[in-house]
Amino acid sequence: MSSNDILKVAVIGGDGTGPEVVAEGVKVLKAVADLEGFAVETREFDYGGARYLATGEVLPKGAIQELSQFDSILLGAIGHPDVAPGILERGLLLQMRFAFDQYINLRPVKLFPGVETPLAGKTPEDIDFVVVRENTEDLYTGIGGFLKKGTADEVATQTAIYTRKGCERCIRWAFEYTRRRNRKKQLTLVAKTNVLTYGHDLWWRTFQDVAREYPDIKPDYNHVDACCMWMVKNPEYYDVIVTTNMFGDIITDLAGILQGGMGVAAGGNINPEPGGTSMFEPMGGSAPKYTGQNVINPIATISAVAMLLEQAGRQSAADRVIKAIQLVTGTKMKSQAAGKMGYGTREVGDLVVEHLNA
Repeated sequence: MSSNDILKVAVIGGDGTGPEVVAEGVKVLKAVADLEGFAVETREFDYGGARYLATGEVLPKGAIQELSQFDSILLGAIGHPDVAPGILERGLLLQMRFAFDQYINLRPVKLFPGVETPLAGKTPEDIDFVVVRENTEDLYTGIGGFLKKGTADEVATQTAIYTRKGCERCIRWAFEYTRRRNRKKQLTLVAKTNVLTYGHDLWWRTFQDVAREYPDIKPDYNHVDACCMWMVKNPEYYDVIVTTNMFGDIITDLAGILQGGMGVAAGGNINPEPGGTSMFEPMGGSAPKYTGQNVINPIATISAVAMLLEQAGRQSAADRVIKAIQLVTGTKMKSQAAGKMGYGTREVGDLVVEHLNA
């Protein structure tokens, strides 16, 4: 077997129920690799809240270099009740996004068979779109500060940074993705050009420039508030959405609820360049109250594995996983809620493995 047939994956279980769901993702990954005839090498890393509390460091020296030797990273969840908000998010999630230049955040929004949506009358045919979120700029760059902190005269600033390069590479990737997806061939830019007249004007002008190179794709535009309304009223309108980092963070949570909740929502932080390291994860949190109870839903993590396989060029394997997920949600599981699935976490993983050959 050549080295090209070996997929190297770094596994970060993280906090709370993260290790439980990521174990099921790895189980499915190895099973589908056996069926498709390629090898998977995994290595576990203990990064997360427990390590931080024990050592005072989120990522040890050399961690980024070590992780860069892997094709992909599979992350369970980050979030520890004894660690202040922001420490793990900035020190691990944002650190890896920036260090690996994972400039695409990809969020498929797909309602699986058998999964309930809060939208009355909507079916899997109605809720099937993708959000492409710029992932390395905007308010997340950490530009800002305090003046007279802790006093009655305190001033706080948080500056959004947009670059032509950052906008263009994300928008161009979204056009290419829309073309490959080959559905409605419609790409909707979501921004707020009527109020954010500098940074979002740059987004608008860049979008128009790039659109001219893709005459087969229909360019479309929504203000972000209108998008939130239309996602609820007519989700079937959308094919692919491209948006800024901050707005993408918000609308993908709304989208997650439309597809049945965070227990089924997966995402990827992608560096599309040759040799780039990408990271895939479930969108739900660490859910510490369920830790060790074998009740948390692993479907989102298994969906993240399908995304990992697609990005790695293993489309056939990715298709197998998605088909197996749909069979399990559509014919086996009673609910997607923790403790109400009709099966335990490990049993759901086993069911997906059993259906990989269906």
